Amino acid sequence: MSASGGAKAIVAALAANLAIAASKFVAFLFSGSSSMLAEAVHSLADSGNQALLLIGGKKAQREATPQHPFGYGRERYIYAFLVSIVLFSVGGMFAVYEGYEKIKHPHELEHWYWPVGVLVFAILAEGFSFRTAIKESNQLRGKLTWSQFIRRAKAPELPVVLLEDFGALIGLVLALLGVGITLATGDGVWDGVGTLCIGLLLIAIAIVLALETKSLLLGEAAGTEEVTRIEQAVVDGDTVTGLIHMRTLHLGPEELLVAAKIAVRHDDTAAEVARAIDAAEARIRAAVPIARVIYLEPDIFSAAEAAKGPDPEAAPGGPTPGGSTPGH
Repeated sequence: MSASGGAKAIVAALAANLAIAASKFVAFLFSGSSSMLAEAVHSLADSGNQALLLIGGKKAQREATPQHPFGYGRERYIYAFLVSIVLFSVGGMFAVYEGYEKIKHPHELEHWYWPVGVLVFAILAEGFSFRTAIKESNQLRGKLTWSQFIRRAKAPELPVVLLEDFGALIGLVLALLGVGITLATGDGVWDGVGTLCIGLLLIAIAIVLALETKSLLLGEAAGTEEVTRIEQAVVDGDTVTGLIHMRTLHLGPEELLVAAKIAVRHDDTAAEVARAIDAAEARIRAAVPIARVIYLEPDIFSAAEAAKGPDPEAAPGGPTPGGSTPGH
């Protein structure tokens, strides 16, 4: 659902930005407004970003290979990180430079109706794209606030499009204000000020995107609700008597790795342990369908070891946060 919703939002944003970029370049040629040039480059960069997200989504669908046994799901994270770089360099830094040059060498706007008309059109088009992104995100957001959704989402496409569209709408308002004040005062410096503000806004959004996608690239665990469902599914109280420790890792937005050490009875035969592991894997996949790679290691639960607390060497990354998982 997140993949299809993300693709729909990306296509809507791509169509809107291509049309907007073309109209902004035309308005810049007629008016000479630096705000319009910055906005045109911004829309062109956004179009390239959406193309990158589509490419990443396509590459992520490749089958696993012996060299990449866990597949290519993280391609989506890599391309989302590239988006933040493009937004920072092509969009933000270019706008800051243009704003500085316009403040330093201001000039009057020509054919003012071009930039005003295009900006109004762009606000309507970006509003449509933003509305589509919000609609698709609401299907996944649940009770999370928007900031929580952007920070916790494992699929990068919707947060990227949301932030881009939000930034684009604010940037358009800033550009409209810059052009309006320039027309009212006859001072071209205000057009440069609007352009500079657009650049700073894009840089801020690019930094937020970079930080969030960096976290995904490093590898994030499953969400709290998913971890709870997995913990409840592993233990059946009969063949699997307890969960000693567990680690989860997103191999991609819709693929989860689960590694756990489970407690079995000391007198179980090898065949009984094997059946217990198979049953536990089936319960995990039923509870969390994206848990596609599961490794379960059987062990004998020891109350004496559990009383000592979590073992820092139990698994990579140290003890389970909170120290609530029993030892072995």
